[in-house]
Amino acid sequence: MTQTRPSMLDESSSRPDAGTGPFLDVRDLQVHFPTDDGLVKSVDGLSFHVERGKTLGIVGESGSGKSVTSMSVMGLHKAGTAEISGQILLDGENLVTASPDAVRRLRGKRMAMIFQDPLSAMHPYYSVGNQIIEAYRIHNDVSKAAARKHAIEMLDRVGIPEPDSRVDAYPHQYSGGMRQRAMIAMALSCDPDLLIADEPTTALDVTVQAQILDLIRDLQKEFNSAVIIITHDLGVVAELADDILVMYAGRAAEYGTAEQIFNEPEHPYTWGLLSSMPRFDRVRSERLQPIPGSPPSLINVPSGCAFHPRCVFSERTGGLSETVRPELEDTGNGHKVACHLPILERHRIWRDEIQPKL
Repeated sequence: MTQTRPSMLDESSSRPDAGTGPFLDVRDLQVHFPTDDGLVKSVDGLSFHVERGKTLGIVGESGSGKSVTSMSVMGLHKAGTAEISGQILLDGENLVTASPDAVRRLRGKRMAMIFQDPLSAMHPYYSVGNQIIEAYRIHNDVSKAAARKHAIEMLDRVGIPEPDSRVDAYPHQYSGGMRQRAMIAMALSCDPDLLIADEPTTALDVTVQAQILDLIRDLQKEFNSAVIIITHDLGVVAELADDILVMYAGRAAEYGTAEQIFNEPEHPYTWGLLSSMPRFDRVRSERLQPIPGSPPSLINVPSGCAFHPRCVFSERTGGLSETVRPELEDTGNGHKVACHLPILERHRIWRDEIQPKL
């Protein structure tokens, strides 16, 4: 994907009740999983918000806690498997303390999710149309005929060819790109206020990726939804995101606008992600530089800064990286960074050591 600046979305709303504040506000979210080997701290004190008509990109390596965060927002963790604390405020309603039935009523109607693998997320024994019809009728008192008509309209809206006949096809009869479009049609069938897309372009070829991203952007303009894009692909968030949350080991490493993250990043982990990303908008002067090492175990997270065993700049912190966990601090204009390096030193490293190699 070409790394371009994301275009600002039209903030005019077709919904009379659309507010101006954050529609989703996550505060100090912790999601821990007790296991025989110890407590897995998949999410360990995460805060972010998303407004209507805006897109938040959540990026990070596998195991950083991205998908666990989205499953927590949707209330999809199996009862008794996760210890969840903090606040997940959906239009002011705390989903952490809400009953499972209350959260279930919100899923599909007020919030919906596009899963990473539509083939496993969709039921193989039911046609695509029947699954959209079921999702629509749960939240709308309409006849099956009216719901079927709506399903055909949604398939047509997301670009499925011959929707009148394709509505009766089964998921395995769709191509990968068409299954992803059908998943989007199902997610948007009830016009949700919040749409979460978990790796929406994984395993799709570049042309289909671009089509799916354009589709999400266009539908967001139409519905004025708040959108969360979860991905490890910085090219995807460059296309869509207004704000970006960089996650590492279950916590926020950096949080800011797309412009800040791509043009003025301040965390060594973000530098590593950018240095390992292919660029097609200009010729790189250096080879791609992978981040050394592997993400840590979430059972035994390193002391101090979780990234310090892989950080080539940790020795410049005077030992703080090994002993003290950095908090997410605002460095100005809403740009937040969790790093012990002094701010002026971070600016110098980015300007003199990292940026010239990109």
